[in-house]
Parts: sequence; structure tokens; C-alpha cells
Amino acid sequence: MIELDPPTRRMLPWLVAIGFFMQTLDSTILNTALPAMARGLGESPLRMQSVIIAYMLTVALLIPASGWLADRLGTRRVFMSAIVLFSGGSLLCAASQTLGQLVAARVVQGMGGALLLPVGRLAILKAFPKDQLLRALSFVTVPGLIGPLVGPTLGGWLVEVASWHWVFLINIPVGVVGCFVTARFMPELIGGEGRFDWPGFLLFGAGMVLVSLSLQGLGEHALPLATSMVLLFAGLAAMAGYWLHAARAPTPLFSMQLFQIRTYAVGALGNLFARLGSGAMPFMTPLFLQVGLGFAPTKAGLFMVPTVLGAMLSKALVEPLVRRLGYRRVLVGNTLLLGVMIASFALIGHQTPAWLLIAQLSVFGVVNSLQFTAMNTLTLGDLGPDTASSGNGLLSVIMQLSMSLGVAAAAALLAGFSDHGIAPNPDKVLGAFQATYICVGVLSMLAALIFLQLAHGEGDHARVAPVATD
Repeated sequence: MIELDPPTRRMLPWLVAIGFFMQTLDSTILNTALPAMARGLGESPLRMQSVIIAYMLTVALLIPASGWLADRLGTRRVFMSAIVLFSGGSLLCAASQTLGQLVAARVVQGMGGALLLPVGRLAILKAFPKDQLLRALSFVTVPGLIGPLVGPTLGGWLVEVASWHWVFLINIPVGVVGCFVTARFMPELIGGEGRFDWPGFLLFGAGMVLVSLSLQGLGEHALPLATSMVLLFAGLAAMAGYWLHAARAPTPLFSMQLFQIRTYAVGALGNLFARLGSGAMPFMTPLFLQVGLGFAPTKAGLFMVPTVLGAMLSKALVEPLVRRLGYRRVLVGNTLLLGVMIASFALIGHQTPAWLLIAQLSVFGVVNSLQFTAMNTLTLGDLGPDTASSGNGLLSVIMQLSMSLGVAAAAALLAGFSDHGIAPNPDKVLGAFQATYICVGVLSMLAALIFLQLAHGEGDHARVAPVATD
């Protein structure tokens, strides 16, 4: 811990909270605006998933390097660069004239987003003593709840009263304030000269990106079959190369010893598959409400609020449930329930009462958030001081990767059920969403088979604590 002057100690959590707010607001405000963006760019709203996937993959790719960059270059310099990249990427997004330009701008935005929270959290860890750490980190997570609460409605309102460009332009004034506060109050903390596993980083990153691109190409027929297969095998080869490299490297990017901890192995794999459905929902549901049911953007945004409120409510439920039933029963049962809740949206149609849809979204929010909290706590609960950093980093990557794959899978299913979005009639579009919800729900339920591998009582000694990003 370093000594900070009182103004810096007081303002540092606010600064990190600003960065977290920018990130969470952007990730939720965008989903409601996708149909308007599609119209402005001359694209089908059912083929806009690359805008989301590009950001998520970039974040997943760069998270492992965030700590090393902060230690090497200093927290102030890296955090400032993150805000500039995120704000500059937002400006480029607003100026985009084609879908390709928008995807490229989202990559720039993702480069900043990948550094904002990890570097800010690292600065707080180094600057606050243990007895003040929990309070500081809890304060930082508050914007993680506010962003999703206001984001969908704000996104819908902006595209109605202005244009979709303002969904990105709204980040600029927040970024300017963030830069000034960073220059004044972010301490320049430089760590050791530890070596970074560049070969592992390149192998792991290449494998992750190539496999994701190949699956997206296969699902949407966006690439020739031969190209998709080459990308798939190249990605798998890179992943296998990383596995062999990590087994002999003295300081690998992610230690393979993590998977010798049973709760970590089960939790990480469960996260990968359970989040396929959860990751698809923020992309699918605003589209479903607008394109499938004909809601106005602001109305669609307002209907997303019950999901966030349900998620907030679940935080008070998870600990008593785990203490009473144990991780195995909670995760197996809740994973099945999560899949059923996702599939139940196939029952929604034009005649569905508003109160029933609100109730359904609220229950989904409770079940979905309970799943996140229980999975994350199980995964991290048995890590020791020597594995906590690597394990938490890998879990963050898995979360981003799984959500991007979930969006890609949902988009591929929507495209297939609607004849790839080519002049679809309204009834066929509604049917495509309903069929996709069923498929995604069944896919999510399969993760229960992973959690069944937990022994009775395994992991139950771990303290239940929500993870900041959920």
C-alpha cells in the first residue's frame, strides 16, 4: 500500500467508478438502439450482432495484458489511455457510415474498455489498506448497477428524440471529465518488472479469435464453408499450442494448475456454457420487443428495467439459498430453471398482457443474477494467494468469450429461422425469435450436466460474495 494525500484517496474510487459507469452504460444502451442503427446503416436488424461481438472479443483478448501494462507503464498513464481509447472509439462509432466501419470502431472502443475496470481496480488494491478495501471496491460496483438500470431506456429515448449516433456521443463528456480527474487524482503506480507471457498471449488470443470467427461464419454462412473450417482448425491448433506451452512455461498467462482445483474447473466450464444463454438475452430481448412485437425503442427500454431490478433483488437471496441447499443443488436446479425461463419467452406474442411480460422479465432477472453470483463464487472460492490473480483473470476472459459466443449463436439461429433476414414477414420474424428462445434455453440447460459433477457439499465452505461485473 502507498500513502496518498486525502483528496486523492477520496477521489480515486469516484474516478474508477466513472470508468466502470462508462463501460456498463455502453454495454446496455447499445442493445436497445440496434434496430435504429440497422436502419441508419441500411442493414437488417437481425444481422447487427458483429457490433456487439467485436467489442466483447476485444475485451476478452486484452484483459490478460491489463495488469502487466499497468505495472510496466503506470496506472495513471494506462487508465488515461483507456479513457481516451474508449471515448475516441465512441466518436468513431458515431461517425461510422457502414457496418464495417462501426465494427472497426467498436474494436477501438473495446481496447479502452478492456483496461478501464482491471486497471482501476488494481489502483484501488494498491492504494487502500485491507480494512478500507471492501468499502472502496463496493463503492466502485454501484455504477455497475446504475448503468444497466438507465441504459436501455436512455438508448431507446435517444434514438427516438435524436438519432442512434447519440448512443455513442453521450460517452464523450463523461470521458472528458474522466481525463481531467485522472490527470489530477490517479496515482502513478508502477509495479515490478515481471515478464509477460507474450508467446502464450499470442497463442491464446489467436485461438480465441479464430474459433469465434469460424463459428460465426459457420452459423451465419457469412464465410465460405472451407474458410470457416480452416479458421476453426487453426484456432483449435493455437489453443492446443497454448495448452502445451502453459504446461512448461515458468510463468504462463494462465496456469494449467488452476484446473487441478475441482471447484475452479467445474465453475469455469459451467460459466462457459451457462453464459451462452445469458449472454444472448441482452442482445435478443430488445430486438424481440422492437422487431418481433413492434414496441417503440423507449418502451422496449422501459421493459428491460424489471430484469435489472430482479437482478438487484437476487443479491439478497443467493447466500441463504447456498447455505441451505449447497452449491450443487443450487447450480443444477437454477441452471435448469434459467433454461426454462429463457425458453418461456417463446410463449410471448402480440396478445400477451404487459403485466405478464413484466413478471417474466423480473423472474428471469432474479434467476439469471443468482446464476452468475453462485457460479462466480464457486469458481473463485478455493483459489489461494498464488492462484487468485491468474484464476480471476481467466474467469473474466471466459465470461466475455462465452457471452460473445452466445450472441453469435443467437444471431445464427435468428438468421436461419428467418431465412437470413431477407425480406421476412412479421409473422415469420416473430416465429424466428420464438424458436431461437427455445434453442437457446435448451442450450443453457445443458450446463447443468457440468454442475452435476460437483460432489455433495463441495465448495460449500466458500464465502458467497457477488462479483463486480455481475
